[in-house]
Amino acid sequence: MRTETTPIPGGGTSLPAPPEWTPGRRALVIGSGFGGLAAALRLSVRGWQVQVLERLPVPGGRARVHEIDGFRFDAGPTIITVPHLFEELWQLAGRRLADDVDLVSLDPYYRIRFDDGRTFDYNGDAERMRREVARFSAADLPGYERLQKAADVCFEEGFAELGPRAFDHLGHLVAALPNMVRMRAWQTIWQLVGKHLKDPALRVVFSFHPLLIGGSPLNVSSAYALIHTLERRFGVHWAKGGTGSLVRGLVRLLAARGVPVRLNADVQQIVVEGGRARGVLVATANGGSERIDADIVVSNADTAWTYRRLVAPEHRRRWTDTKLERMHYSMGLFVWYFGTRRRFEGVPHHQMVLGPRYEGLLKDIFRNHHLSDDFSLYLHRPTATDPAMAPPGCDTFYALAPVPHLDSGTDWATVAEAYRARIQRRLEATVLPGLGQEIVVSHVTTPQHFHDELLSYKGAAFGMEPRLLQSAWFRPHNRSEDVPGLYVVGAGAHPGAGVPGVLMSAKALEQVLPPVGGVQAAHAAPLSAGSRAAAA
Repeated sequence: MRTETTPIPGGGTSLPAPPEWTPGRRALVIGSGFGGLAAALRLSVRGWQVQVLERLPVPGGRARVHEIDGFRFDAGPTIITVPHLFEELWQLAGRRLADDVDLVSLDPYYRIRFDDGRTFDYNGDAERMRREVARFSAADLPGYERLQKAADVCFEEGFAELGPRAFDHLGHLVAALPNMVRMRAWQTIWQLVGKHLKDPALRVVFSFHPLLIGGSPLNVSSAYALIHTLERRFGVHWAKGGTGSLVRGLVRLLAARGVPVRLNADVQQIVVEGGRARGVLVATANGGSERIDADIVVSNADTAWTYRRLVAPEHRRRWTDTKLERMHYSMGLFVWYFGTRRRFEGVPHHQMVLGPRYEGLLKDIFRNHHLSDDFSLYLHRPTATDPAMAPPGCDTFYALAPVPHLDSGTDWATVAEAYRARIQRRLEATVLPGLGQEIVVSHVTTPQHFHDELLSYKGAAFGMEPRLLQSAWFRPHNRSEDVPGLYVVGAGAHPGAGVPGVLMSAKALEQVLPPVGGVQAAHAAPLSAGSRAAAA
């Protein structure tokens, strides 16, 4: 078999895969996002021989890094909220997270700027949060306390109890029903917040969190109020050097265990023979394909894309094209990355720059699939905490606007620059005066890029929207319901999107894996020891 090594950003290469694999121990992981890297590490520790196949030229998937003229931009997640999930991975590899990654607590976690210019600093200090609530509406303080108690229930029943559990059988759903009842999970988070808070601005402050994992507050289960408690208990952190430093650290952990991350490896098909996954076909430079045999295949690719594009229809009874089309998907993202020749002091690390509408904008994005004239922005300025993310004296930013996924029919190639210019004007009029004359680097990503480059079905940045009936047992299972030997992790699988979610999907995977060496052949002919050429 061909052995390629993985360049590790920051220096070094991974160890090559062994030239011959041991039957019964071979595992392939498709995709090197956080879910795929975490799954590969857990598989390796359990005794599997693992290869990671990444179609992009850099590892990280949606958490990859853009580097332009000395400016570094995290393309995906920008905050870490449950550090112990990373610490656990490092411990499995015999190291400490602090040896490789420096996490910095943020204060405030983020600032919310309303269209009228008022701001709310969201942080982890209980008394300061009470003062912030009272500035907007002292009458809502009792309701705020009740809301926090409800969030605590959702955290214990949802995150702690159900998050790491693999929902593999209907019995698992039945067993979870009492948890769902205690969380009153049939409510939306918008309904839960509205029950406790009356001030319109406070309702926005305490309901927007599902957008961070791809869901509309008007649709997503109130169980996701758990995010409030999660942030209060574990804090909101920045990884020095960017979230990409965690990707680089995980690649190094895998390299030390002899697990290669093979880049530019475009998986075209998951091979199913004898009723089970037998490996994959990878595109070759001459237009053909290379087959790599394995005993199990774990896909960290977008789950809808995995089933629609990588698994032939005749092997899918549950996740048919029709069923996948009927599912509700997250919003798309328009992200403008830009660097400035000077620093904008006073702008915090994270800031929400809200537009004039909230409910109406959410309905346009998620229900009407309409690209509105107005928008709300998530402004990320990592150089507020980590000046090394830009050249000396400069700032690195990205401005993210939730937009409809590709069902909107938007021709992004035509409208992207005009949309970016509107965002620039909005920022100049609110929090970054004089921005236009300071920009030295500019790059945009649209839902079309998510579809074409990251293979996200419909260009939906977070996969399926985390509604109640698209969560837990109703979400694609970590062990495929259709193809024995196929497993899925990442944002589109249980428990869902967000860094904690994708890391827990890799943890849940361990509950449904076969024992090493326990995979039974479904046909008499032995599997090849390595890869073999397949016809184009």
